[in-house]
Amino acid sequence: MPIIETVEQLEAIYGHPNEASTVKVADRVTPLYRVLIETSPFVALATSGPEGLDCSPRGDLPGFVRIHDDRTLMMPDRRGNNRIDSLRNIVRDPRVALLFLIPGSGSTLRINGNAKVSTDVDLLASFAVEDKAPRSVIVMSVHEIYFQCARAIVRSDLWNPDKRVDAKILPTPGQILADMSERRVGGEEYDRAWPERARKSLW
Repeated sequence: MPIIETVEQLEAIYGHPNEASTVKVADRVTPLYRVLIETSPFVALATSGPEGLDCSPRGDLPGFVRIHDDRTLMMPDRRGNNRIDSLRNIVRDPRVALLFLIPGSGSTLRINGNAKVSTDVDLLASFAVEDKAPRSVIVMSVHEIYFQCARAIVRSDLWNPDKRVDAKILPTPGQILADMSERRVGGEEYDRAWPERARKSLW
């Protein structure tokens, strides 16, 4: 199959971006971009490390990514599976990217920059929910921020409730774990226990 190997080859196919694609880019959080960040309850966090790339979903109360100033964002690292893939990457390679989603909105927000992991006691306490503080906070320096047009959301019909997939046709986490572990972990009991376990460990 033909393979594109140079930027010049790409540009010959796609041309150059129009002004609307470039004028929207800022090197700081503008007042209008602030609104998008503060209303988003979900962001995908992309990181890079010696083992390769990683992309991790992060969800919390709307506005959980705190705007410390117009060039600095802070995001709590809530309870999870303790793989800490993103944190491992950040301490070895500070480059990160964020993709914010806002339920019901076609626009997404992209941010690129560098990050570090903080365990400052007062900072952790400031992110506490139900008296439970995160174990660390990701502090990100904003280098580039811009909105992405709605085509991907429109094509996917992402927010259309009539397009929701019936969970009954999907493999459950318990089934996947059992299949991957020769039934050492997972199974029906895992699936039955998960909702209550998650409820007690959200924060």
